[in-house]
Amino acid sequence: MLYWLLYPLKEYFFAFNLFRYITFRAAYASVTALVLSFLLGPWLIRKLKQSGIGQKVGEDLPSKHREKEGVPTMGGILILIGIVVPTLLWSRLDVGFVWVAILATVWMGIIGFVDDITKLRSKKGMGAKAKFLAQLSAGLLLGVYLYLRPCAPEFATRTSILFFKNTFPDLRIFYIPFVALVLAGTSNAVNLTDGLDGLAVGLMGIAASAYSVLSYVTGHVKISEYLNILFMNGAGELSVFCTSMLGACLGFLWFNAHPAKIFLGDMGSLALGGALGIVAILTKQEILLLIVCGFFVVEALSVILQVLYFKLTRGKRLFLMSPIHHHFELKGWAESTIVVRFWIIGLLFALLALSTLKIR
Repeated sequence: MLYWLLYPLKEYFFAFNLFRYITFRAAYASVTALVLSFLLGPWLIRKLKQSGIGQKVGEDLPSKHREKEGVPTMGGILILIGIVVPTLLWSRLDVGFVWVAILATVWMGIIGFVDDITKLRSKKGMGAKAKFLAQLSAGLLLGVYLYLRPCAPEFATRTSILFFKNTFPDLRIFYIPFVALVLAGTSNAVNLTDGLDGLAVGLMGIAASAYSVLSYVTGHVKISEYLNILFMNGAGELSVFCTSMLGACLGFLWFNAHPAKIFLGDMGSLALGGALGIVAILTKQEILLLIVCGFFVVEALSVILQVLYFKLTRGKRLFLMSPIHHHFELKGWAESTIVVRFWIIGLLFALLALSTLKIR
């Protein structure tokens, strides 16, 4: 929005020429998201407390989590505002990539909102199967839309393969279920990771930073050619979306750091997972998502392995508790220690992912 309002004024004042640069707008989108979070955070926490929208701690969690009972949840409201508003302000709204990213994020956020509201009546919420089906359905609909109305028609159903240059297989009709699996898988992985104060939102900030770089180089004709990745005109605007996500995560972390004053809730975790998943899809870096979100993958795998091992051994457990962050809690690690160490691992995964751009 600001691009259209202020960039034409460069004829009268040279400083407005800055609005042509994605890097400038991306930086200030992050700052805007951060400021919005700082301003709205205390108000939202107060309103959620007044409405009685607090965390319900299940009996299947470590006993230390009992003290978190009643802490305001549904912090996804703050996350969505922190992503959507700065994106609308600082990005070019004539670029289809931006609108698809916003749509997917809000859509996943709505699914999470329904689950959070349901949890106020019952600790089970929508239930794992119903929630997964809702995510999968949303992904299938977005997949159909991108198949019929792609943002980059020349690469509509293609994806990138790690470590291979100029190799972009065409998935054709299978691109639709592929999109659904990426969105559902990413949003679920973030949802599973959201179990300790600041853990998921900190890791998401790291992942958003990595994809802001990937978005920028994908939309830059010379850099994309140099790196042998797909160039997609307009994809650079997704870096504004990603830095908005970064700012939103950092702002939310201010209130979500231990001891948390507010929780993401499913509304926040599913929205963040959907946002990251759609950026990976739109930049054709879906497979790289496995490395960028390496720790989210570890968390999801720990749950899958725990269930399989429990069934195969008739009642034995591979971990003390899953997801794996609870395993380390029961091993005696302090919550803040687990979170910071996992952030460090997440940062290493992100740096490894970015290094693959040259390993081709």
